[in-house]
Order: sequence, then C-alpha cells, then structure tokens
Amino acid sequence: MATISDVVKRSGISKATVSRVINNHPHVSKEKREKVLAAMKELSYTPNPTARRMRGQLNTTVGLVVHRVVNPYFSYLMDAIERKAAEHNIRVIFFQSKEDKQKEFEFLDLLKQKQVDGMILTTVANSVEDIRPYLEYGPIVFCNEYLRIDDVPIVRISEEDAAFTGVTHLLEEGYRNIAYCTGGLFADEGKDRDRNTGFRKAMEAKQLSINPEWVFIDQHSIEDGRTVMKKITEMDNKPDAIFTGSDEVAAGMTIAAREYGVKIPEDLAVLGFDDQPLCLLTSPQLSTIHQPIEEMGSLAAELIIKLFKGEKLEQLEYELPIKLVKREST
Repeated sequence: MATISDVVKRSGISKATVSRVINNHPHVSKEKREKVLAAMKELSYTPNPTARRMRGQLNTTVGLVVHRVVNPYFSYLMDAIERKAAEHNIRVIFFQSKEDKQKEFEFLDLLKQKQVDGMILTTVANSVEDIRPYLEYGPIVFCNEYLRIDDVPIVRISEEDAAFTGVTHLLEEGYRNIAYCTGGLFADEGKDRDRNTGFRKAMEAKQLSINPEWVFIDQHSIEDGRTVMKKITEMDNKPDAIFTGSDEVAAGMTIAAREYGVKIPEDLAVLGFDDQPLCLLTSPQLSTIHQPIEEMGSLAAELIIKLFKGEKLEQLEYELPIKLVKREST
C-alpha cells in the first residue's frame, strides 16, 4: 500500500506541499497540485483517515444504513440519530440498502476501510455470521433490528407484543376475519418472525384460524396498500379487518377504498403501524401502533457515542414500549 512518502518520491514535490494537496489547502500552485494528484493516481494512494482524525483533521463519522429513505419512518429515525450525533460534533453519512445484501457488504466495508468509525444498522439483510467479522473494525449498533450478536447493542421494540396488541384490538372491536400484511415473509424465521408470532398468538387466543388468502407478504409502500385493497375487493370471501404492519400500506388502502367504494371501518377496519404524521392526513384518520421513533434514534446514537469513548454499556438490549393509538379506521 502506497504511503505519503511514496507520493513525495514519485511527484518530486516536498512532503509539506503534498500534505497541503491531500488536505485540499488553497495555497498550492496549479502545477504542483497536478503533479501530486497524478502521483497519487499512479500509486493508487488514498489518505489514511485514521491518521488524519488523530491529527484532528477529520471528525468522527457514523455510517447509518436504512432500508428506504423515502419511508417516513426511516426519515424520522435518521433525523433523530443525526441530531443527537451533531450534539457531539459527530457526522452521520446515510446509506440506503433496500435490503440488498451486496450493498450492505459495500457499506460495511467502509468500516473496514476506516472511511467511517462506526455503523448504526436500522435494517439488516445479511446473517449474523456475515456481520460478525466487521466488529473488529469499529463499533456497530442495531436499531429497529432483531438479530442478536454478542457484544452488539440493540435498540428495539417488541415486535411480537406490538402485533399481538394490534390484532387483539381488532378482535376486541368485534372483528373476526383478520387479514395481515408483512414486510417480509409469513414464516417462522426471517425479519418479521416476531411480528408473525404476535399475529398468530392473538388469533389463537380467540381460537381463530388464519386464512392464507388474507396474508399479504412483502408489503411496504402506499402503492402496495392500494394493490392490497384491490385484491380484497376481488375476493368472494373478504376479511372484515386488516393489520397492515405499516402506516404507508394503511394509507394506500384508505386511498383505494374511496376508489372502490369500500367504507372504512364499516366494511373493512384498517390498522397501521408506526404512528407517522401521515395517520392524521388520511380519511378516516388511521388507528395504529405507536413506535417511539425519536427515542429509538436518540438512544442508538447515544450508545455508539459511548462506544467511541470506550465506555462500558450497562446493558446490550434496550426494548422501548409501544402503545395502541385508536382513531377512526378501526
């Protein structure tokens, strides 16, 4: 690996001037700057960010990986993390993975390359075994995730309790034919495992069976919600309520309901998840499960800041409370 001394030799320029070029100092002649940059390119030289941070030339930087930036849930989570980090003069760089495993590896490689000092993962596509090796390169914090790795702090809610609470609410309101949307698969393993378990337990508590036709997998967006509503209207045997698992999906369903003449909640009760401001903009306003997004983001940032300082964490798992918010759609 090339060093700054190699650049000095190749360019024939003094080390002081090479350093000024590397740090983008303005007081360097065009000719010398071009010679230095050419030498750096020939040698495939990249500045060592760790050394520059030790000299106070770079701020501490956190890489923040989210699923979809356009999802308001992640937008609010990003905002909470960035604001808390900024209080400590820590920069946050956002990465959107869309749950692409290769992209996630590329982002984690930035930790290995010392382009970032730590990572907060709010979505994880790869396995524990895939992620564990990166721990030797810097601290990692899980937020809104459910993988468990030794010595990795995690900030989360109980997805199982949240789903159980939501479905139980629908049952207490008198609905019995409950449909269900999941952001992943309806399986015993995978990222929605806990939420799936909560749904099953709530139905089993009332000795109700689950209709596979009413389970919609891989649902995330407003457009997905519109599609789900269309499918329901085309069914001969229709559900009377749906736990959508997402305010975006629920909002899409309310939009499509007007198009198809479906009355909410008279014909179909709709329950969201997250409690985004979007819930107050739909007609009818959405009942939902409130997630403490602000608190989750702020706590995740606080944990990685403590790890940067070498402090020992009091615990590794932080589970924050959820609550049902009843409005007009159930």
